Amino acid sequence: MMIRYMDYMISSEPIRVFNPIADSGKQKIKSLSVVGAGHLPCRTLRREGAVFQDFAFAVITAGEGYYQVNDGEKQRVNAGSWFCFYPGAVFNYGPDEGGCWDEYYFTIRGERTKEWLEHWLSSPELVKRATINDAALSKMEMLFTLIDSGAPGNLDRAALMIESFLYELVSQGDNEDSGNRGKWVVNLMEDISNGLLPPQISGNIASHIAARHHISVSTLRRVVHEYTGYPLNEYIHRLKMAEAKKILLNSDMSIQEISAALGYKDMFYFSKVFKRISGISPRTYRSTIGQ
Repeated sequence: MMIRYMDYMISSEPIRVFNPIADSGKQKIKSLSVVGAGHLPCRTLRREGAVFQDFAFAVITAGEGYYQVNDGEKQRVNAGSWFCFYPGAVFNYGPDEGGCWDEYYFTIRGERTKEWLEHWLSSPELVKRATINDAALSKMEMLFTLIDSGAPGNLDRAALMIESFLYELVSQGDNEDSGNRGKWVVNLMEDISNGLLPPQISGNIASHIAARHHISVSTLRRVVHEYTGYPLNEYIHRLKMAEAKKILLNSDMSIQEISAALGYKDMFYFSKVFKRISGISPRTYRSTIGQ
């Protein structure tokens, strides 16, 4: 059922909110269902500390603002931006103070949303870009029509169309951002290997790296594993062991000094990691390879 009304707390213009009312037992698609949708033209409401029980995404067609997940970077939002909401996180978002944006949103429930996040909707905490043209606007309006009908079959169609529409947004962003993402990943990996290994980086290395690049630790771990095949901690160990080999061959530093220089407080643990990765102990490596 569609409700059109004025709410000056949300927008300076009439808003449309769609809350489907149907017998879920008559719907054939059990793994995905529409919870709600809406169009908020010239939205002025800003939300702080918002939490969501279901997966949702918003498409911004005009205006500017921000989007932030947990304590992460406050990301810029403008026309053509879209972003996600999901359980287990806290969201701060909205138009800039004194401004407004035009927003289309869709809320979805079901097991298939887990598949999206696991297989093709990566980094849901990041603002993404897409071309929102007349065709995209027509699709969203068609979705509203199906949802508003309330017919179980049309609600099934709407759920599948939302999935298809979201996939198109993701695919478009993947194509447009592949070059920029590649450069960003290269910079991230270089920063890990060149700038963040010294012992002055104490505590949780992953947190330092993530904060420096304005991403969450979970995103950092996912990116490193995707591009190296190793978990983050293992990748850092391997970088350090490669550096240890250089030091062993090109200096007279003791094993204990090398261990401390690379951030290992326990020389025996360092030697154990070195042997696991290299197959021989640091002392044996220096005496055999260095000759």
